[in-house]
Amino acid sequence: MSEVLLVTGMSGAGRSTVSAALEDLGWFVIDNLPLELIVRVGELAAAGSLDYAGVAFIVGRSGRVQPDALLAVEKELQQKHERAKILFLDAPDDVLIHRFEANRRRHPFPAPSLADSIAGERASLQSIHDAADLVIDTGSTNTNQLRTRIVEIFNADAGTESLRVSLVSFGYSNGIPRDVDLVFDCRFLPNPHWIDELRPLSGLDEAVSSYVLSQEPAQHFLHDVVQLLEWQIPEFAKEGKSYLSIAIGCTGGRHRSVAIAEEIRRRLHIKNAVFHRDIAR
Repeated sequence: MSEVLLVTGMSGAGRSTVSAALEDLGWFVIDNLPLELIVRVGELAAAGSLDYAGVAFIVGRSGRVQPDALLAVEKELQQKHERAKILFLDAPDDVLIHRFEANRRRHPFPAPSLADSIAGERASLQSIHDAADLVIDTGSTNTNQLRTRIVEIFNADAGTESLRVSLVSFGYSNGIPRDVDLVFDCRFLPNPHWIDELRPLSGLDEAVSSYVLSQEPAQHFLHDVVQLLEWQIPEFAKEGKSYLSIAIGCTGGRHRSVAIAEEIRRRLHIKNAVFHRDIAR
């Protein structure tokens, strides 16, 4: 078994979506198992005859999470499985409020108001958030985009290296992703948006990609960024980091950042596809 994952986070941040996406990737997904049973069930799953891509425990989807108990479970799992990790799902308070109001669900953290419940849960889970190996902010992504992001991070074809690297393209006009480690800005490059025949296309189209990459500043930028990452990624791995998310931004997130991110992926031989957050906006 390549990986054991504890999936938790803020209520309403997308645990159900992540659960379904991992199942589609061939993971053995167990939902709402009591914390005291997780270690034992993980051992049974690892010893089973079926070849799973990994085992994921969805924690706290219908109730409160006990941070100290969860962190103790992770520590015990790490003693038995080197690749035991925590995935924490987060979203801004206003987004969570909107999701709960739209679904008319009761928040599991008791408080006088929904806003108070979310604030109380956030404070309660801060230690888990800080200890998590991977934090994904779902505030600016819809269900399909979140599924895509999970597939791109946990796809078995990405290999089982100690550090998994993922790339995200985005538009500054839609906000900087809150869940990335490194951000590079390519807004200084000529913008294909102002060329009539290129405007309706994206950075995935050859015409746009060629236009962006043919610029000397783009090649200089790519050389410097790739050179930086070529020595920095191994250093992150030596420090024990499990996931590294690199974001490339332009104004709208449709042309320059998409083309640049795809070229960085190619030059670094990153097996994951790039998550283009704003390409359809």
